[in-house]
Amino acid sequence: MQETILSVDLGGTKILIGEVTQEGKILSSKKYSSNVTSQRLATEKITAAIEDYLEEQPIYGKLLGLAVCVVGRVDTKNGIWIEIHPGLSEPIDLVKELRETFKLPCWITNDVTGAALAEQFLGMGKFTDDFIYLNIGTGIAGRIIAEKRLVRGGSFNAGEVGHMVVDMSSEEVCACGRRGCVELFASGLGMHNQTLKYLEKYPDTCLTPMENERISFQELIEAYEQEDRLAKKVVDQALHAAAALTMNLIRVSDPEAVVYGGGVMNDGWFLSHLVTLLNEKTIRFVKKGFQVTTLDPNTIALKGAATGAFMKLKGELLDGSI
Repeated sequence: MQETILSVDLGGTKILIGEVTQEGKILSSKKYSSNVTSQRLATEKITAAIEDYLEEQPIYGKLLGLAVCVVGRVDTKNGIWIEIHPGLSEPIDLVKELRETFKLPCWITNDVTGAALAEQFLGMGKFTDDFIYLNIGTGIAGRIIAEKRLVRGGSFNAGEVGHMVVDMSSEEVCACGRRGCVELFASGLGMHNQTLKYLEKYPDTCLTPMENERISFQELIEAYEQEDRLAKKVVDQALHAAAALTMNLIRVSDPEAVVYGGGVMNDGWFLSHLVTLLNEKTIRFVKKGFQVTTLDPNTIALKGAATGAFMKLKGELLDGSI
């Protein structure tokens, strides 16, 4: 019987659970509703979802353990879910709780870290030991794999690159307290906010924001292609900011490849325009290039959590704990 991991991906609106093989094949999966208004409520939702899955879904392999991706900061070594974000912190020993409830080894990690691990073991990591995984979606975050090692940091906070400053003259204040962070300009939410900011200056725009609804990146692209001046301002600003972020990270970590994920990057449009803004002297050592992940964005974190757990159980993961 093949060995499997029961993997859990906690998102803002859903929990995805799947039984995953070491090769990243999902044998079965099911979605549940989530609640991330607090870590305790989220933990209760995760526990209930796992209970339901084990009761209602067939198990096709030999389960070796549980692997859970959560939003926010995670002490992977000790199994502690530290916080959803700095303003919403209620440290929970999630590994201990799940291990005691389900009598299985358990491993937890952050969702972007999970995606980076999937890329390491199932994607770009097959071709290089040194790469950057950069997720540009509602927010921006990234992870660096250097000499096969995932860089985590002393407080498990490495990779929060959305708070890298790309505009020193900006008066825009980020949630982190700094001014000019890339997330303000190049994330999906940032582009929405920038559109609203400049809306009155472009009365001829075809962009028509609806109350309580976010302007999608697809709407911005369509307007951009129609030469809409507001869309061009917002998207060009985002492209330059993301290009600056990419080059800064290249200078810091000397990768052989940069892999992009997240909703803004999914169809390749953003990347095809971003690469035209990269300085040749800066990127000359990125020999394996720039690409959007080839892994399914809907399941990349689920697969990454599972493959990370497999590697740790087999003693092949150079960081983390289970």
